[in-house]
Amino acid sequence: MPATPQHHDGADSVADAIIDAVGRRIVLALPLGLGKPNHIVNALVARAMADPALNLTIFTALTLERPALGSGLERRFLEPAMERLFGAYPPLTYAAALREGSLPDNIRVDEFFFLAGRWRGVGRAQQNYICANYTDAQRYILDRGVNVVGQLVAKQAGDAGALYSLGSNPDITPDLLQARAEGRADFMLVGQVNSQMPFMGGQSALVGAHEFAHMLDSEATDFELFSAPKRPVSLADQAIGLQAARLVPDGGTLQIGIGAVGDAVAQGLILRQKQNDVFAPLSAALHAGDCESLACEDKPFESGLYGASEMLTDGFLQLEKADVLKREVDGAVLHAAFFLECRDFYTALRTMPEDRRKRFEMRPVSFTNTLYGGVDERRRARIDARFINSAMMVTLLGAVVSDATGDGQVVSGVGGQFDFAEQAFALDGARFIITINAVRTSRGKTVSNIVWSYPHNTIPRHRRDIVITEYGIADLRGKSDADVVAELINIADSRFQGELLAAAKQAGKIADDYEIPAGYRNNTPERIRATLAPARAAGHLPDFPFGTDFTAVEQRLLPALERLKNASASLGSVLSLAWTGAWLAAQGTVDQAALERMGLARPSSLQNRLYRWMLAAALHEAAQD
Repeated sequence: MPATPQHHDGADSVADAIIDAVGRRIVLALPLGLGKPNHIVNALVARAMADPALNLTIFTALTLERPALGSGLERRFLEPAMERLFGAYPPLTYAAALREGSLPDNIRVDEFFFLAGRWRGVGRAQQNYICANYTDAQRYILDRGVNVVGQLVAKQAGDAGALYSLGSNPDITPDLLQARAEGRADFMLVGQVNSQMPFMGGQSALVGAHEFAHMLDSEATDFELFSAPKRPVSLADQAIGLQAARLVPDGGTLQIGIGAVGDAVAQGLILRQKQNDVFAPLSAALHAGDCESLACEDKPFESGLYGASEMLTDGFLQLEKADVLKREVDGAVLHAAFFLECRDFYTALRTMPEDRRKRFEMRPVSFTNTLYGGVDERRRARIDARFINSAMMVTLLGAVVSDATGDGQVVSGVGGQFDFAEQAFALDGARFIITINAVRTSRGKTVSNIVWSYPHNTIPRHRRDIVITEYGIADLRGKSDADVVAELINIADSRFQGELLAAAKQAGKIADDYEIPAGYRNNTPERIRATLAPARAAGHLPDFPFGTDFTAVEQRLLPALERLKNASASLGSVLSLAWTGAWLAAQGTVDQAALERMGLARPSSLQNRLYRWMLAAALHEAAQD
């Protein structure tokens, strides 16, 4: 094996070198999300599309794509901001071909985790989806006979030559390299240098130059990393985050994921630390039940937390900055396996002093998501762990639905969620916490996310533990079915509690004379709004706790456009909005800047006038929340 990789200025020469070395059957493994060497992948796909005799199998997860522009108001919102919001990220050609149905039969793409909701209804993607825990993906890659592994890397000058870091994705690659070193695999590692990839240190993220066969390193193939814009944190999300923050013990261990609820949890913990006089009464007001059995805490952190998380999110950076994440394990306050975030996050890591950046150490998922391979050491480190994950639905018997719909359509994937449920039951003092919004809007109708039953689940009910909605906390571990039913009905939206209770009684899972306690019968959005709106107005619960790429006008538009999307399923709702908007326009009380941003300040057609009226009404309603 050469001491240094062969360097290339173009992706085509890398593709040629790969084909020359491994032949016309290529089994290509790519990291999840951000760590893909896009130009090399596209060059190999182009070769296979031009040559039916070349067989290319790609094993990966979380293929990143810019959102489709759609039509109407969605296009008006996204099109002017695409570069700013999502960066100059080169698209992966296999994704577009797969979506269009033009990917030839000699190219196969197997994914074990989807970008949420993006592949519903795409038959070939659904058929080639592999249902797997994140920790099992390495085994499946080896079973398929991988002969090429591709990775986007960061480069840094060293005394003895270039140093390479796996950056965002040491999730599986170090374990694959270990398998190769032990003779259990035979593949070539090819890299693509990216100047914007943060150079993450640590024994797992740093890879010697000798491990790479080929390296694409050229300004012509450098690109802006994919940016995942932050979504606004609703009052319901904030209510969940505040309650979750009470369940995290000082001196404990934390895992959270990306998204609005993850941001809300981090914000809740920071509020607990920095503005405890606000946090303590606010969080207590949200949960009507007794918190003693849950060992709730509302005091600031003294020992602080250690993070052991599959994903490094911006929330963890903010927690470290706020002196919450400060309990060190082997010199690090957090061990994580991958990251995918917004542009400011990448900049923060790149420009962070090296001694501080070392406190965020990247490790494989075999370390972050399991106890195997170092059980005693990890048990000592992962004290009082809280694994906080979001889900789509929870059944009244405690099964969790996170990855797919009842008809088998995969929305995202299992990822590490099952791994964390297993850890929570294996570690002393640990808890597995599922967060869900109590309701969602589907085709213009409000429906409950707590359901009697569902044809599919991600976490079986024998691993039920803690569930949090905006209305409270349900402690399910070790409880009887009747008690689990009662706990979950207590935190359901009151508009659905009656039918849930009736279903449980009909199934004989709760006593016929059981009644919902009075303290849980006012689970309404109005109560959440009344409890939290003053704190939001005072700046304690911002829509974007950690900043956003959206402008102030776009921030006002986001909830309004969501209202329009929900209303579009009902002609009555559409006409009601249009009528209200026309009246507001006549009164001169419209958000003119928002209408200007959407090109609707001076509509020239009947359709655009209708859009203007509807949007004006939706903006007005959203401003009242």
